[in-house]
Amino acid sequence: MESQNLNVLDEINKGATMGMDAISIVLEKVTDPDFKNVLDTEYNKYKDISRRVNEVYDNYSEKEPHETNAMNKVMTWYGVQMKTINDDTTSKLSELLMQGTNMGIIEGRRLINQKENDIAPDVKSILQDFVVMQEDSVETLKKYL
Repeated sequence: MESQNLNVLDEINKGATMGMDAISIVLEKVTDPDFKNVLDTEYNKYKDISRRVNEVYDNYSEKEPHETNAMNKVMTWYGVQMKTINDDTTSKLSELLMQGTNMGIIEGRRLINQKENDIAPDVKSILQDFVVMQEDSVETLKKYL
């Protein structure tokens, strides 16, 4: 059960750090002040999830939670640059963030469905909050399409 908890916590933390990385990259291109405020709020939500993972991680391991590696960060940066070379409107930036967030929702729901009975209540709570936060984020980002 402990390895299941670690696996889930690592996946949540990777998703949260990837979300923060993507928002940081996209923020460089944002010109709409309202959209910038939304992204700042979303960034802080991801940061809070990562903080919660770090708080409980010590209960299951002496190591640090997994984060995105340098290659993933470079690929995220490159992907955003390429996909916005001809269109860096708020709508396009919102679309890109929604695509990444939807991947996180899918992975989170998969973890909930596959591991629901195999993970500790504190880990399950973070996982469920992470998925709900991302689902709320998609609804918020839809307004900017």
